[in-house]
Amino acid sequence: MICKFNSLTDLFKRFPDEQSCIRYLEWIVWKGHPVSPFDPTSKVYKCKNNQYKCKNTGKLFNARYGTLFHRSSVPLLKWYVAIWMFMTSGKGLSSVRLSKDIEVTQKTAWLMLHRIRECFSNENDSKLDGVVEIDETFVGGKNKNRHANKKVKHACGRSYKDKTPVFGMKQRKGKIVAKVVENTRQRTLYKEIRKTIKVGSTIYSDEWKYGNLNRYYKHAFIDHSRKQYAVGEVTTNSIESFWAVLKRSIVGIYHSVSRKYLQKYIWEFVFRHNTCKFEPQKVFDRILANSYYTNLKALTYAV
Repeated sequence: MICKFNSLTDLFKRFPDEQSCIRYLEWIVWKGHPVSPFDPTSKVYKCKNNQYKCKNTGKLFNARYGTLFHRSSVPLLKWYVAIWMFMTSGKGLSSVRLSKDIEVTQKTAWLMLHRIRECFSNENDSKLDGVVEIDETFVGGKNKNRHANKKVKHACGRSYKDKTPVFGMKQRKGKIVAKVVENTRQRTLYKEIRKTIKVGSTIYSDEWKYGNLNRYYKHAFIDHSRKQYAVGEVTTNSIESFWAVLKRSIVGIYHSVSRKYLQKYIWEFVFRHNTCKFEPQKVFDRILANSYYTNLKALTYAV
């Protein structure tokens, strides 16, 4: 059933038409046994045009139902190409570039990319242990780069007026978890640490106050104010490298990201980092497998 594909050329060979795309999606989401989204216990009948019928409810459905392809008129083949381009572009993929490559409008491409990013959200729920680096950053424009009449007053340092705080935790040689937070106060960050990092782990941070971490963890820190960047194994260089990649991509590929959508872009780069050593097909299959939406209201817009 499944032939390997590790390049865009292989992808076109594996999916020569729309029907082959549908069959592959059915295999990924159902593993050969269709399940009704309306009643998982119901018997299912196969109908025409790749439709299935739930016996208990009498409703029709197909493999697209409830996934990122739900209520989309864009052919699956274009979706597959979009996913492949998105996951193989190391620093991100702009909607303008995608719209030209798969011949859709820029608005459609933008909506497609946001639907794909939604599939990455569960990668940000990992539990971390061992040695974990923590750090916070601020994403947003700099006053010095703004025109005089667009400068924001009192927006220096850790001001939230024109920047959004983001908190990140990175396991050494492991996964990353990063989240938009309301503020960088001790109580807010401590809550995220307790939720994500397992008790008994070792935490490395900078001099910022995160609460009484020694109660549940082994904690050591470096003091950037004294120009300390590494003391033996104690460093936050790995998580800071992740911030650098995130910010360069926002500036270079996306140019600007609003506070409203920032978490989706963070999901994207967390997913890229956490799957960077996977084979391309494994990443592709993982995106399809994660494509179910628990809230269909997020899919009410047409694509």
